[in-house]
Amino acid sequence: MGILVNAMTQCRCNYGANPLPLTSANVRILAENRPALNIMDIPKGTFGICNSPMNPAAVAAKAVGATAPCSPVFLPPMWLPGSPKVLVGGAPALNNSCSMTCTLGGPNCVMILPPGGATRVSV
Repeated sequence: MGILVNAMTQCRCNYGANPLPLTSANVRILAENRPALNIMDIPKGTFGICNSPMNPAAVAAKAVGATAPCSPVFLPPMWLPGSPKVLVGGAPALNNSCSMTCTLGGPNCVMILPPGGATRVSV
């Protein structure tokens, strides 16, 4: 069981330079006065510089002493495993134990950062 997370909770990529806040289109279900998140809510923007050995652009840039920007490509069903018994906006609730896969970073490379506004309600 994880802890429900809300909008503005941050996530990070194992290969990125910067964390990103999560946002939600859902404004009807709140957790600590912020929109609650579900497994389809993804980070908007980039994690800065990508250092993934699975990203051809990052590997090529590193070979010449440069850096490559992060351009995440997430695979559905976005966050896993979610909380299937608790629905937010028709999808399983997002909790702090979820992770996400990026095609350029590999399985489970994106994770929720604590505490980031985590609601102390087990889901």
